[in-house]
Amino acid sequence: MTKSFEKLIKQYEEHCRKIEQSATININETPKEKIKRMRGLERDYVDWFEYYFQMYAKSKCAWFHKRMANKIIENPECNLLGEIYRSGAKSVHLDMGIPLYLYLVKKDLFFLLLIGETVDKAKKLISDIQAQLQHNSRLINDYGKRFKYGDWAEGDFSTVDGVRFVSRGFRQSVRGLREGAQRPDYIVVDDVDTKKLCNNEKLSRRAYEWVWEDLRGTFDEGAKRKRFVVANNNFHKNTIINQLKGEFNRINERAKETGRKIKHFVISVAAVKSLVTFEPNWPEKTSAEYWKEKYDSTPYRSFMREYMHKHIQDGTIFKPEHIQYKKRLRFDQYDALCFYGDLSYKDAGDYKGMGLVGRIGKEYHLIFCFLRQSTRKAVAEWVYDLYEKHNLGKYNIKYLIEGLFAMDEFVNDFDLVGEERGFYIPVVADKKSKINKYDRIESMAGFFERLNVYFNEEFKGNNDFATMEDQLYAFEKGSTANDDGPDFLQSGMAEVNKASFVAKFKPRTKSRKEIQANKKNRF
Repeated sequence: MTKSFEKLIKQYEEHCRKIEQSATININETPKEKIKRMRGLERDYVDWFEYYFQMYAKSKCAWFHKRMANKIIENPECNLLGEIYRSGAKSVHLDMGIPLYLYLVKKDLFFLLLIGETVDKAKKLISDIQAQLQHNSRLINDYGKRFKYGDWAEGDFSTVDGVRFVSRGFRQSVRGLREGAQRPDYIVVDDVDTKKLCNNEKLSRRAYEWVWEDLRGTFDEGAKRKRFVVANNNFHKNTIINQLKGEFNRINERAKETGRKIKHFVISVAAVKSLVTFEPNWPEKTSAEYWKEKYDSTPYRSFMREYMHKHIQDGTIFKPEHIQYKKRLRFDQYDALCFYGDLSYKDAGDYKGMGLVGRIGKEYHLIFCFLRQSTRKAVAEWVYDLYEKHNLGKYNIKYLIEGLFAMDEFVNDFDLVGEERGFYIPVVADKKSKINKYDRIESMAGFFERLNVYFNEEFKGNNDFATMEDQLYAFEKGSTANDDGPDFLQSGMAEVNKASFVAKFKPRTKSRKEIQANKKNRF
C-alpha cells in the first residue's frame, strides 16, 4: 500500500466519524411520525438532501442544484452537463446526492459507474457513497442497512438489494462492464480535465472520443434507463465538457427540427451574475462582497477560467516575456505624449480604460494606466488628479477619447470635474473610423516581440497595470475576455506614432535658382 493510499484510508475513516457525528436521529419518533416525515422529505430532492446530508448542507441548496436534480430525476434517459463554477458543490449532488435519491427514494438506479481523473480520485469520490450507506444514521434509520459487500478501496461495492457502485480512472477500460445482465444505468464523469490534456489538441480530442464512444458505449442499447452526467467547470476550449457542449447543442438543434424530445441538457452556472454587481448565483452560501474580494485577490485570467467559464489561454499573442518595466523619463524628454481613453459603457461588464502613452525613438512607454470596472466620473477625476500632481499643462500632451464614447454624457462628467477644480483639460473625441478591433490590437504585437514596449516601473504590481497584463495575455481571436486595456493602448501608440513623425520630420527646401541650375535645358 502506497503512502498516498494510506493517507486516503485515514481520511476516509475520519470522514466516516464526521458522518456519524453529524447525522443525529430522534429516538422518540413514532412509526407514524417517521413515515409522515419521510414522505414529506421525499417529495422534494432539496428537502431530502438537506435533511440526510447535514454535513454538506451547511448552506441551503442553490437553485441550480434543484434544477440539475429535477432534470435527472424526471428523465430516466438523459444526458446532462453540470457546467458549474469551482466550489459550486456539483460533485456532492451529481456523484452522491442525486444517485442516492434515485436509489433509495425512486428505486430507479441499479448500477452506477463513476469516472474520476485518476483511479485514486475515482475511488475517493465513490467512497462517500459507501460511507453514507454504512455510517449515516439518518439514512440507516429510515432506509435500513443497505451496504452488503465490496470495498470503495477496490472501487467496487454492492448493496443488499443488488445495486452496484463502481469507480474507474479516466480512460481505464470500461468495455463490457456489467453485473450479470445489468449494465450501468447512471454514468457520471467528474472533473477529469487537466490543463496538460487541454493544451494538446490531439490528446484532448481522443479524450472526448473516449467519453463519447467507449464510456457511453457501456450503456445497454435500447434500455429506458440511461443517465449520463458530466460535472466540471469549463476553463478551456478543449475541455471534454466544452466539446460535449458543442455536440449537445447540435443534437438539440436536430431534435427541434424533427420534433423529437430533448434529452440533452446543459446547466451552466458562473459564480456571479455580473462582474459589476458581483451578485452570486448561490447567495445562500456566499455574498457579493465575498466574490468581489475573491476577484480582486485573484489573477483576472484565473478567476475567469475557474469561476466564469471563460476560455483564457496565457500568452497566445502577448507573452509574459514581452512585458517589461523601466523607470519613466521626464515628460519633456518624450517625442510625443498622448492620453487615450476607451470608455465603454454599452456593456455593464466592460472596463473603463485610459492611459498616458509616450514615445521616444523606437520605445513606447505606458506611463499611467486606469483600467477598472468603474464610472466615467472616476476616470475624469483620475486624469485631473494626474494633471494637477505632475503639472501636465506645461507639456504638449494630446487628450483623446474614442469618438463613440466621447459624447455629451461623458463630456459632461469630465466638465463637471473641471468645474470643481476651476480649470478644464482639453479632452477631444477621436472620431476617425477604425478597422477590426482584433486586427488593430494584434498589430502592436510586433512592438512587444521586439521588446520596444515598457510599462512604468513605479506601478509594477499596481492593480491597473496587473489588469493590463492579464488582458494582454488573455487576448486572442474569438476570446470573450475583456480587451479594453489593449484597445486603448494600441490607439495611444498609434497617436504618438503620428505625432512624433510630424515632430521629427524636417522639411527640405530648394530655391528656384538651385532647381534651375540643376536642369540641363532651362527652356
